[in-house]
Parts: sequence; C-alpha cells; structure tokens
Amino acid sequence: MAVFRSGLLVLTTPLASLTTRLAPILTSAAQLVNHTLYVHLQPGLSLEGPAQPESSPVQATFEVLDLITHLYAGASVHGHLDVRVLLTNIRAKSAFLPPQFSSVQNLAHPPEVVLTDFQTLDGSQYNPVKQQLERYATSCYSCCPQLASVLLYPEYGSRAVSLEPQDAPSSSTIKPASPVARSPKQPVRGYHRGAVGGTFDRLHNAHKVLLSVSCILAQERLVVGVADKDLLKSKLLPELLQSYEVRVERLSEFLVDIKPSLTFDLIPLLDPYGPAGSDPSLEFLVVSEETYRGGMAVNRFRLENDLEELALYQVQLLKDPNHMENEEDKVSSSNFRQQMLGNLLRPPHKRPELPQNLYVIGLTGISGSGKSSVAQRLKGLGAYIIDSDHLGHRAYAPGGPAYQPVVEAFGPDILHKDGIINRKILGSRVFGNKKQLKILTDIMWPIIAKLAQEEMDLAVAEGKRVCVIDAAMLLEAGWQNMVHEVWTVVIPETEAVRRIVERDGLSEVAAQSRLQSQMSGQQLVDQSHVVLSTLWEPEVTQRQVEKAWNLLQKRIPKMPSGP
Repeated sequence: MAVFRSGLLVLTTPLASLTTRLAPILTSAAQLVNHTLYVHLQPGLSLEGPAQPESSPVQATFEVLDLITHLYAGASVHGHLDVRVLLTNIRAKSAFLPPQFSSVQNLAHPPEVVLTDFQTLDGSQYNPVKQQLERYATSCYSCCPQLASVLLYPEYGSRAVSLEPQDAPSSSTIKPASPVARSPKQPVRGYHRGAVGGTFDRLHNAHKVLLSVSCILAQERLVVGVADKDLLKSKLLPELLQSYEVRVERLSEFLVDIKPSLTFDLIPLLDPYGPAGSDPSLEFLVVSEETYRGGMAVNRFRLENDLEELALYQVQLLKDPNHMENEEDKVSSSNFRQQMLGNLLRPPHKRPELPQNLYVIGLTGISGSGKSSVAQRLKGLGAYIIDSDHLGHRAYAPGGPAYQPVVEAFGPDILHKDGIINRKILGSRVFGNKKQLKILTDIMWPIIAKLAQEEMDLAVAEGKRVCVIDAAMLLEAGWQNMVHEVWTVVIPETEAVRRIVERDGLSEVAAQSRLQSQMSGQQLVDQSHVVLSTLWEPEVTQRQVEKAWNLLQKRIPKMPSGP
C-alpha cells in the first residue's frame, strides 16, 4: 500500500452520524498519510451523477464545533498526523456577509491523495466516482499534479459499521459563560473581530481546537497573542520552548490553511492583558478552561479603562489518556517538552580524532542541576565517568601539572602551611574578577583536557564503549570538541538556588551570584544534543537516564571489538 506525505479527507456523512465513525476513518487515513491530513467537512455531498460536485456552506453550530473537537481528539491517537480541519465553508450566524472564498485554495502542503467516506452504490472505486472526487478536490484546493484518489470504506454497503461511541469530549466544546442550556443545533454567532492568546509551543491538537473556534467566530480579523519573554519564565522546561519566530511561523501556516479569508495579526504577548485589554475594536475573546479567570481579568481591566466587555468563549481542554504519572492529564505543550527529555535533539558530532572504540558524552548543567547524580546513574548503566572536578584536584595537588603554574601566577600566599593550594583563597581572588579568572582558566582548562584524554585511554583499556566527561564548564572550556554529544541537565533557577543554599550553606544572594557567573541553562541547551532534568522524583530521573542510554545504544556506531 502506498503511503503519501499529505492528503485531503472529504467527509460527506451527515454530521449527526459522523462522530461514531471518526475513529475508523482517521485510522484508515493514518495508514495512507504520514504527515499532513486536511479534513474538509461537506455533509451530503454527492460524487455520483454528471454534474460537477460543488462545495456548499455548512452552518456553524455547537454540534459542528463539537465534531471538530472530536476530530482533533481522535487525531491525537495518531501522533505522526498533523490534522487540519479546513473551515472555508463553515459559516457562523452573522448580520453581515463575510467575504466569500471561491477561488482554488493553496494549501501549505498540496495533497497527494484524496480520501472520502462517500458511500458508493456497488462498493467499488469505479472510475466515475473517482474522477468526480478528483474534479471536486482540484476545484477547491491545490493538489499535486500526479494526484492519486482513494475512497475510504468502498465496501460500506456490504459490511456493518460499528456505531459504538468513540473516545471523545464528554461535554460541549464551548462552555457558556452563564448557565444557559445550548442546543447542539443552535447556530454560533459570528463577530467582526476577536482575539485569542497562548504560548502555542509545538502546535498540538488542543491548540487547534482553540484556534478553530476563534476562526469560526471571527469574520474579518483575528488577533493572536503569542506569549514571549517574561510570560515564558514560569513555563515548565522553558529551555525546550520553540523560539518565538518558530511558533509564529507554524501558527501562521496553520491559520492561513484553515481560513484564508481572515486577516491574522500575530503579535508578541508581553503581559497578561495584551491587545485584548486595550483594543476597542475587539468583540470577543476565546479562552481555555485554564485561562478563563484571565479572560475575566481582561474584562475587568477593559471596564476600568472605559472599554466594552468582550464576549468570552471558554473552550474545554482535551484529555491525554496516555500521560505519564508526572505529566498533566491534558494534551499540553508541557507534556511534549517532558517527552523530549532523553531524546536526541540534533545530529552528533563526528570525532575521528577520538579513540575509535569509544563514544564520548560531555555532561554539563548549571550548579545545583543534579549533574553529578545523573553521572552516577550513567555509571550504573555501564559508562566510564571522568569527573573534571577530580581531575582539577589532581592538577592542583603538589607535584601536579597545574601546581607550579598556579603558584607562580597568584603568589605563595594562596598556599596552606603544608604547601597545598588553598582553593578558597584562590577562589576569592578570581571570583568576580574576569581578568584573574581568565588567567586561572588559561592554565587549568588545557591541563584538565589533557588529563581527560588520558582517562579516555584508560576507558578503552577497560573495554568501555561509552565515556562521560562530567564537567560544569564543559562548553565554556571548549571541551565540546572532545565529545560526540553534549548532554545537559536542566532545572529552574529558583530550584538551583534552593539546592545550592541547602548543599553548600551559602546565602541566596551568593547562590544567585554563582549561577550568574555560569552559562545559563538556555545557553547550554542551545548547544546540546540531549537534555535531562532532575526536577521530579528520583525514579523519574532514572527513567529519563535509562531512556537516553537505550536510545544512545541504538545510534552508537558498531565498533570493532578487541585489539
């Protein structure tokens, strides 16, 4: 069976009975499409007869919104599919006529295959229906020149279709602001202009529901606030957030795909109110269950500034039935970022100059991150650990390769009475003094690097395949040139400060100063291949490390064994 990168699914089944059939339809589509699946709702469309099938408007009702939510909820089972429900022909109830979109729509990923749930009379893909499907699809959407058309369930008439309800949201997509019953058939009101906001990291199906509701309500302009800067600081694993530019680019592509007739203003959201709190032309605001209180605060802010309240539409969250015990029970970007921990984020370095039979990992992280505990877990899995702090102690020791150069550079008053270097006095000399610190690092870093290379040879002699250099200053020292991959352990700065205070007996100010003298977690992650975190219970850290280790074993080149 051929598998296509992108496809267009035309759903012709009446809405009332479509929900129960979505799961098998999506499963069949997922077997044929491996990337982008566009879904076009066209209940009642006939692909038989000589007349050219034409797209017809679908009234936006609460039933339609719920169906769209069911589609995205069901699509979450098929993680490889980027599902996009096209809203071009879905019209909200409005006193004014929205602009008609009649020309062929250009999609970001032109469909290579067209699928439908249309039920043929004889249960076969006979040519007239296939040709009609091709004609219909190409009259509405740009498709690849060599378009292949496939009918889903061509044997609909010859076999029973399960009508068991599928996993789906248990209540209406939009929760009313006031306890007023809403009929599923009740039309959804349209507005000229409205707003929606969020982080929109790794655009997922819950985001798509929020954005789809917003696009159906808006008839002319939709303002999309994208959280940035200070609003990102409280996010879980902020180091793994996509950049603002990437999030905006992917948002824009999705929005233009699903409703090209709208004007979209994508702007950075720098405070809790954003344009929703100050733009007098806006009429509605779409929020999630989690951000509903924020929507209420926006309206209070507007009233305080003599602006009319916005109509609030609260969209329910999508549940994530596969979440881990330390993850949220909803579909969320936080879960996706947690699931990235232990994964390879970028291709490893090729280091032909390193020992042929040894794969070298550089392990780093800010002070207090739990880097050393991760190193010990890796040791338990079979890695050879090189502790750069221990190498530093060896280098400083009397007779060590750094002893005489350091004493000559900083004077004999840095020595204890027994001739050992007093590292506290030495530290007080270089801390906060960039010039003095550079003198010290120019001496120490090359010496420690040489000692580490000697340790690598010992690892090879012991028959180890993986060597880990545990070094807080790995990147500052330029030692990434000595490793195949950089692994970074991250935790929030507030947690790092708490751990440093507890572990080393420093004040919070001193702990913060120590962190400010190091590269930030974000700077480390930007140059890393694998990211881990010790933020949760020890067993969660262990699972992360084991995951990273097992994935590492699969990508380590097969090395010749023995001399």
